[in-house]
Amino acid sequence: MRADRLVSLVLLLRQHGQLSAVRLAQELEVSTRTVLRDIEALSAAGVPVYAERGRYGGFALLPGFQTQLTGLNHDEALALVVAGSRRGAQAFGLGSALASAMLKVIDALPESYRDTAAGASQRLLIDPAADLLARPIYTDEMPDEVAAEVLRAVLSGNKLRIQYAAFNKPPEWRDVDPIGVVTVRDQGYLLATREGSDRTYRLSRIQAAEALPDAAERPHRVDLDKAWQERTTKFRTGGDQVTIEARVHPTRREELARTALAIHTERPTPDGWLHLELTFQDRRHAEWALWQLATHAEALSPDWLRATLQTKAAKLAARYAES
Repeated sequence: MRADRLVSLVLLLRQHGQLSAVRLAQELEVSTRTVLRDIEALSAAGVPVYAERGRYGGFALLPGFQTQLTGLNHDEALALVVAGSRRGAQAFGLGSALASAMLKVIDALPESYRDTAAGASQRLLIDPAADLLARPIYTDEMPDEVAAEVLRAVLSGNKLRIQYAAFNKPPEWRDVDPIGVVTVRDQGYLLATREGSDRTYRLSRIQAAEALPDAAERPHRVDLDKAWQERTTKFRTGGDQVTIEARVHPTRREELARTALAIHTERPTPDGWLHLELTFQDRRHAEWALWQLATHAEALSPDWLRATLQTKAAKLAARYAES
């Protein structure tokens, strides 16, 4: 609907400050001609939108403009209520705030939408606490007071002091410049810089945090999705990578492939299995990936991997033999 598009256009300009007609067309998934017509309609309706000429020009709203565009259509209200059932907010320490916000959203809806939205929250369940086999789904959690300090520094743009316990290391205090917070599969991460270098910290390993009064050294705007992609790429291509050869049953091939950094070669074997050459982040990563598949995979090389898995299997067999 055009009314929804006009609302979205104003909200885009409020969020980004100035955007070109091409960028607005991309965001709204319409033609630039449609954008220009919408701009004219907004101006005729009294919305103070103006054009900046030149190579880096675009459209913007007059400074200080406030809007009362608070209406939600049916699908938007439904999306908000369904999103409110996700556990991602727990990683940010916002679980109670999200629940309160959902109550306010439902209460503010027109009556015709309210019943549908309330019913949807009862009939659509996202990410329950356990899967169909009753296996618990673990979520990274951190004390609310720690999460609050991390978020306060991220949103206010202040430096952050954290007590961080890296893997197999004692906790250490460090001062960082926070960039943003990301949650992936119920695991939260703080993206930051330290002394000019990119750093990524697991939220559950932050034992204490304090927002400092000094301003963080960070860009005014950030594309957090792009920053996350760059860091995951750097992580996957760094470290002490190892390349292995393994046999895997076809039914577990995808599971092994998802954990590897790369698959270099793959061919079937006479017994119906698959022979793969794969690269992993490091030795621990390779060992973990093969161990998860139990008897559905066999490490062929290098020798240290076969020896490690053999030792683990022997210890497990001995444990059960004792009973």
